Amino acid sequence: MKGKGAQYNPSNPFTSLVVGNYHEEGIDENISNETPRTSLFVESPKNVLSRNDSPDLKWNYSVNPYQGCEHGCVYCYARNSHTYWGFSAGLDFESKIIIKPDVADTLEKQLSHPKWKVQPVMLSGNTDCYQPVERKLKLTRSVLEVMLKYRNPVSVITKNALIIRDLDLLEELAKMRLVHVNFSVTTLDEQLRARLEPRTSATVKRLEAMRKLSNAGVPVGVMTAPIIPGLNHHEIPVLLESSANSGAMEAGYTVVRLNGQIKEIFENWIWKIYPERAEKVLNQIKELHGGNLNDSNWTTRLKGAGNVASMIDQLFKHSRKKYLNDLKMPDYNLSYFRKGGAYNLFEV
Repeated sequence: MKGKGAQYNPSNPFTSLVVGNYHEEGIDENISNETPRTSLFVESPKNVLSRNDSPDLKWNYSVNPYQGCEHGCVYCYARNSHTYWGFSAGLDFESKIIIKPDVADTLEKQLSHPKWKVQPVMLSGNTDCYQPVERKLKLTRSVLEVMLKYRNPVSVITKNALIIRDLDLLEELAKMRLVHVNFSVTTLDEQLRARLEPRTSATVKRLEAMRKLSNAGVPVGVMTAPIIPGLNHHEIPVLLESSANSGAMEAGYTVVRLNGQIKEIFENWIWKIYPERAEKVLNQIKELHGGNLNDSNWTTRLKGAGNVASMIDQLFKHSRKKYLNDLKMPDYNLSYFRKGGAYNLFEV
């Protein structure tokens, strides 16, 4: 199914009913092969700052203008969260997008609350804040405007070159050391990218965007994530070299983990797309996670364990030292925060 990562909709684990189109004579064969169109659903939460207490995640708070993601990355860990809304983690995740039109207003109320203590906020922690629908809705831009108004630090991660549209805001934030931008880059093989993460920007476009931001003084980094042994692990050196040449100041990685329904979605995908490699890839992923395709342990879930994990880690560390040496992102400046968004009489 072109333009989609998942190739079907697995049933929702929270409901006993399965919705589908079936043969009129009762034959159990799904006859609907049409690519679903994108539908938007509105949510108006009272709280848009999501708090996490995971010890292996860098920031405590994130804001997500969207739930679900048109990018359609087949490995995406956020797919499971879509089932809480009554949708499927498969095609529904890529085509039924929940939007938060009031995200900026709600965020402003929270940042102006007396109990808010200035700290970096991740944009986004779940799905990509620059996915295709952002071009029209501009919810992410509205969040950046609030961050600039209150001068609250923000960390952005994306796979979409659309971020260049907001260069004006990012430049202003960067002047005060209030922003870091990370690009998730998985492969330079365009055929693999189009199958693995079908509606993301081409990697060359991400590298161009990285270079433009860096040239404008916006600190950028790269996340080679996820690393999938047997598919893209061998590209680690060239990914870091290309990113360093595009201005990256920092690099990180995570390995793939197929929790919940992502396991069956990924298995279905790889047997259809790469049948000759499927068994090898799945076995190496299992070796990362103690014989399982999934891992929820905080100490091992992001980097894995065992021989394959060690090989990936050594290759990454060697490549990072070679191409990025001692480069690192500048520290955030927390002293510029405007309580209540108000100007200080003595501000420069």
